[in-house]
Amino acid sequence: MMSQNRRQFLKTIAASAAAGVSVGMTTGCTTTKNTMQVPTAQGKSVMGLTVPKMDIVRIGFIGVGERGSGHVKHYCHMDGVEIVAICDTNEKVLDASLSHVVSKGFKKPARYTGSDLAYKKMLERQDIDMVIISTPWRWHTPMCVDTMNSGKHAFVEVPAATTVEECWQLVDTAEKTQKNCMMMENVCYGRDELMVLNMVRQGLFGDLLHGEAAYIHELRWQMKELTEKTGSWRTYWHTKTNGNLYPTHGLGPVAQYMNINRGDRFDYVTSTSSPALGRQAYAAREFSSEHERNQLHYIAGDMNTSVIKTVKGRSIMVQHDTTSPRPYSRHNYIQGTNGTFAGFPNRIAVEKAPSKIQALYQQDFERKLQQWHEQGEQGRKPKPSSFHRWDYDIEKWQQQYEHPLWLRMGNEAQRNGGHGGMDFLMLWRMVYCLRNGLPQDQDVYDAAAWSVITPLSADSVSDRSNSKDIPDFTRGQWQHAQPLDIVS
Repeated sequence: MMSQNRRQFLKTIAASAAAGVSVGMTTGCTTTKNTMQVPTAQGKSVMGLTVPKMDIVRIGFIGVGERGSGHVKHYCHMDGVEIVAICDTNEKVLDASLSHVVSKGFKKPARYTGSDLAYKKMLERQDIDMVIISTPWRWHTPMCVDTMNSGKHAFVEVPAATTVEECWQLVDTAEKTQKNCMMMENVCYGRDELMVLNMVRQGLFGDLLHGEAAYIHELRWQMKELTEKTGSWRTYWHTKTNGNLYPTHGLGPVAQYMNINRGDRFDYVTSTSSPALGRQAYAAREFSSEHERNQLHYIAGDMNTSVIKTVKGRSIMVQHDTTSPRPYSRHNYIQGTNGTFAGFPNRIAVEKAPSKIQALYQQDFERKLQQWHEQGEQGRKPKPSSFHRWDYDIEKWQQQYEHPLWLRMGNEAQRNGGHGGMDFLMLWRMVYCLRNGLPQDQDVYDAAAWSVITPLSADSVSDRSNSKDIPDFTRGQWQHAQPLDIVS
């Protein structure tokens, strides 16, 4: 299947990835700047991929722990789907999901377990259209590749890949098989993120200049999950990689605002990490000195800050911190020539507001001015609204810029839940696109571009924060691809 050049390329990537891991454990080492060539395509581009409409979408699940079990429950509330089979190595959570499906009046799905590779037996079935993968990170790419090669569409939790080589494996397999490979970045379906996407599409902020994204979420408590759940495997990533371990929650929406892979693309990334102190201190405080958690060497800096430059010259700051004691934030910041939106808390400042909102500003100013006069002109005199002050009243902006998708399905999404409804909306939208012959909102090129920030940020950190080129996973198609059509 591969030419000699292709084989040499993969060997080079594998060597680079191995080097990236080793240098991540040693301070003062350097790596070679990432200037890899784009490999020759093994298939046809899947940009804008559509497949024949499906009356019923038949689903298989690999992994039904904390995330996967939620997806099973959501799909029990949707029309046009059939849960055909479920696979998990943990029989307790597997049987719980099977029982839930039956309790909702549906046929019991087929059961697959017994080994780490039991999912391959499930993939031999011919009555599954899409597979949802909710497993530890190291399994994401292999399971996606096997799923597509078996003739099924792959939908995988974040991140889709953990190395540059894996990113290319996903792209190549999707193009070869002409199957969807969507990374389920649920934050792209949050109410606020959808509203900002609508604002950007309508030109509220003018020409875009800069964005900020983050995953700041104190998760040290997961270190106490020793034999199961997320902490039982995620903790070890802090001992292997010193970079941004989890970039996509904040980065995905900002990438969509900027039409990344659809008119612009990531060019290079520069990254730096703080010292890695918090998890060692937490282990010393919460576990005995002989405990395994105290024997680990944590190398992932408590705070990683990466800056991405796009081909069009825009900048994106991406941060990761799951260790420091501080409030949750994804930043969700977008700056343009006419104004800015910033999240956590939501606030907005624009130089030229739409006429309806400008009228509300004027009414509010006149009301405050009248109150000031009635109080004997005591205190500071009110001033008209200005971009020099944040507007925290987002409700009036929602009334004008609420996203059409949220207007249609928001109440249903909030009723069913899942991070404020974003999980339900994402899962509904995935099936809606398959049933209606539409492209998925996030494709394999997005999965690769958003996920590759992890290994490349680690390469940059280990190389004194020198920039690392971000591959063009679209192989030039970004220059011709149309912006995401989710607004229409």
